[in-house]
Amino acid sequence: MSKADVVIVGAGHGGAQCAIALRQNGFEGTITVIGREPEYPYERPPLSKEYFAREKTFDRLYIRPPTFWAEKDITFKLDTEVTAVDPAAHALTLSNGETYGYGKLVWATGGDPRRLSCAGSDLAGIHAVRTREDCDTLMAEVDAGTKNVVVIGGGYIGLEAAAVLSKMGLKVTLLEALPRVLARVAGEELSAFYQKEHADHGVDLRTGAMVDSLEGDGRKVTGVKLADGEVIPAEAVIVGIGIVPAVAPLIAAGAAGANGVDVDEYCRTSLPDIYAIGDCAAFACDYAGGNVMRVESVQNANDMATCVAKALCGDEKPYKAFPWFWSNQYDLKLQTAGINLGFDQTVIRGNPDDRTFSVVYLKQGKVVAVDCVNMVKDYVQGRKLVEAGAAPDIEKLADKDVPLKELM
Repeated sequence: MSKADVVIVGAGHGGAQCAIALRQNGFEGTITVIGREPEYPYERPPLSKEYFAREKTFDRLYIRPPTFWAEKDITFKLDTEVTAVDPAAHALTLSNGETYGYGKLVWATGGDPRRLSCAGSDLAGIHAVRTREDCDTLMAEVDAGTKNVVVIGGGYIGLEAAAVLSKMGLKVTLLEALPRVLARVAGEELSAFYQKEHADHGVDLRTGAMVDSLEGDGRKVTGVKLADGEVIPAEAVIVGIGIVPAVAPLIAAGAAGANGVDVDEYCRTSLPDIYAIGDCAAFACDYAGGNVMRVESVQNANDMATCVAKALCGDEKPYKAFPWFWSNQYDLKLQTAGINLGFDQTVIRGNPDDRTFSVVYLKQGKVVAVDCVNMVKDYVQGRKLVEAGAAPDIEKLADKDVPLKELM
């Protein structure tokens, strides 16, 4: 049986960063990264934006050049999936039937796109935008003449995809089942702003739109049928309704977890010598009042990876990284600091009609998060307010001419 001192399952942002950080922190043992895709680690956020729009070629998305990994003596097993974990034997069963041993295991698998379960969801022409293959398939359809696209889901993935497609001149309809887009992650002010932006750019954006089924010609999708009976023509459908954490082998092996796999403050699972990081790991988040949650971001994956790598090198410290996020749509750069879970007040700085403003979220008078649209200074300074748990004067907070750094 082949084995490595550290095996990392998942070759995305978290898995790549963990391997890099191990070497940066002096780890001299053997490292193997197992990835289900055929590619070496690459950046995910540009897939639905610069890569799809042909503004970046795929080789510019690599987290490190493919030659880097061999130079650092990091072994990759690509196009390979882990199907079972034996924590007692410290061994993995791989999709090719091989058994692979580990000393320490880092689970960094992220998640799989949540699929539609309605009639017609198995038709051709239905896409996610999670992997290079997803985007290449959709790009090929656009190149072949697809002009009419329906996007299902008004979260960041759906909105970003709609922005790129509309800029390319395609007819885009975006369907969101909830009363507003971004309902799970943003306040009403930000939702209203982005709904107007997309409408202004020609997107037919519909909220409260329940999908009944997908229609097709027997093989390929031709339309999306809504609960009210309307059928929206579609030559392609993009589904962006969240992810399902890819943790089945760990849970089957006895790891604690419900929405993902549970980890402690050191990113350790309930199984011996097994850690979990990134989108698939549920932890008690200090910046969300200690609520156990998964945080889906590149920042979280990278910082958890570094935390685990340091622990494996003898420098074990609790995971306390600050959460931040971003989204690029059209010429708008949204930067978010903190997590607005449980907020009871919002304050607007600036005017959304000017397309430059911030939303400050407060809970019991303390700043818990900021959403900044084309407001880099507010983002940088607002982050410090969140970190400090500041309780600023509301009148001054609402004055965009008062720098946030003066409200500490």
